[in-house]
Amino acid sequence: MKYFFSLTLICFSLLAVSQSKKNAIDKRLAGLDTELQKVLDTWKAAGFAVAVVEKDKVIYSKGFGYRDYENKIPVTPNTLFAIGSCTKAFTSSILGMLRDEEKIDFNESPIKYLPELKFFKDEMNSSIIVKDLMSHRTGLPRHDYSWYLFPTESRDSLIQRIAFQEPFMGVREKWYYNNFMFLAQGSIAEKITGKSWEDNITEKIFKPLGMTRSNLSIEGMKKGDDVAFGYQLEKEIKISKMDYYNIAAMSPAGSINSSVNEMANWVKTWIYGGKHNGKKLLPAVYVNEAISSQMIVSPGLPEKQHTDVHLSNYGYGWFLASYKGHYRVEHGGNIDGFSASTSFFPSDSLGIIVLVNQNGSAVPGVVRNIISDRMLRVATTDWNKELKAKRDKAMKEQEDAQKVKSSSKVKGTKPSHIKQEFSGSYANPAYGSFDLVVERDSLFAKFKLTKLWLRHYHYDVFESFEAKIKVDTTEASQTLFNFSTNEGGEISKVSIKIEPTLDAIEFKRTPKKIEVGKDVLAKYAGEYELAGMVAKFYLKGGETLFLFMPGQPEYELIATGKDKFSIKSLEGFKIEFTSGDSVTEAMFIQPNGTFKAKKR
Repeated sequence: MKYFFSLTLICFSLLAVSQSKKNAIDKRLAGLDTELQKVLDTWKAAGFAVAVVEKDKVIYSKGFGYRDYENKIPVTPNTLFAIGSCTKAFTSSILGMLRDEEKIDFNESPIKYLPELKFFKDEMNSSIIVKDLMSHRTGLPRHDYSWYLFPTESRDSLIQRIAFQEPFMGVREKWYYNNFMFLAQGSIAEKITGKSWEDNITEKIFKPLGMTRSNLSIEGMKKGDDVAFGYQLEKEIKISKMDYYNIAAMSPAGSINSSVNEMANWVKTWIYGGKHNGKKLLPAVYVNEAISSQMIVSPGLPEKQHTDVHLSNYGYGWFLASYKGHYRVEHGGNIDGFSASTSFFPSDSLGIIVLVNQNGSAVPGVVRNIISDRMLRVATTDWNKELKAKRDKAMKEQEDAQKVKSSSKVKGTKPSHIKQEFSGSYANPAYGSFDLVVERDSLFAKFKLTKLWLRHYHYDVFESFEAKIKVDTTEASQTLFNFSTNEGGEISKVSIKIEPTLDAIEFKRTPKKIEVGKDVLAKYAGEYELAGMVAKFYLKGGETLFLFMPGQPEYELIATGKDKFSIKSLEGFKIEFTSGDSVTEAMFIQPNGTFKAKKR
């Protein structure tokens, strides 16, 4: 009987402890729904979902607002959101698994595993190692417009662009975020495994973690159920829908779509040192390395009002910080219409996932900090009020600066050429190509996914605005297009400041070929007397006009306008024919002068 009584006391004691813990958890979360609803309203977000993990349990999981704002369809904990760069930790983890299988060495050159990868300088080719790709320390700036404005489904095509992308620092001199290096990691894994990045993520991570609804493309979002649409806040007032952005071949840097419930399994794995349900998924050695400082991001000094928030370092696909005395591992994500935060506190066995369908939103950080304060039992900060006040102040300062900003515009100038002579195809090997066209007497820059209207600023400089049904010219210009001419006076290139750390990127112009009928081309054919020589024009295949000069190779001509041609292989060399009822002469326009040739 005494034995039974003791056993009963033990059981009651255990139940009391269990109940006490439950009450403690409930107390920490008390009123959280109301507080998070206030965040939604303050920031005018369409919706968001949040999950809180403690050890191996999801202790809070909830949706706020709408996944479909127009039809008022609510967000749930299972709603799929684009997680953007939270994808990066997944990509680097594949390499961690491959290292555990002794298939890769992080201290080796990435070129060893991906021979087609080349960098801008020989010094970079010889000194960059795999670890540099994983911790943003190659010396390369972002060059994000290379993939954002010039998307492609070909990873090989994007990898080839890296060789032409200029660095702004030496290797390992400075931390600087770079999406291309995570593309390279995905491609390295593809070479080693013989499988696509998508298959590697699905087979090695999604399936073992039961992430059955998570997917890796916009097509997956479009076909899925309980998925969120992306939104932006226009002029801090109007919530408007955005198109999904197809990240295409850049997927390893940020294409995963998931829910807070499924991301919770990912976070649990990191909390448990790489194990899921007691089984190894990620190597423990890799996990420790990935959440250890591999590169200093910034000084990370504490602010006066937050002396207990400091440190700013980077591991492999994770940012590292000290939050009110607790070590935090976190990564954010942003892609058109969506923002995200995945974080965990390894020493506290705590994880927080926040997914938002608002473009460039502060909500992930606000919600993460609110929950962190509660769960870690630290002094609370009114993060919603404080960060909103900071944001409002910054926007007000920006507006005031814009009002007093002195324009560098020189009035009374005009372009050196008519609009049609700016048209053509513009290309840079580190980026891609776009077309400049004249429509309704206006110049437009046509990229694959967007179109910009160019308005004359001064001289041969044009300012650009997103081409909408109604262009809002009160908004700041997207960027300036600065055109240059060659020695022949022809528009030869445009410089665009699209990488902040470098000089403007130059795109070389190729005139657009105009289709000209063979009957018209035939009238240009014949012999022309030029400075004691005979220039011969003739047709090949009945469709292409060629020029032959004694002692020189034949040149193919490209029609660029009425009676106007460019020499395909010679920049700045043009031919203009004088014609009425018949062709009488040809003007050879070249860098060293203009020469007239009479037709025989």
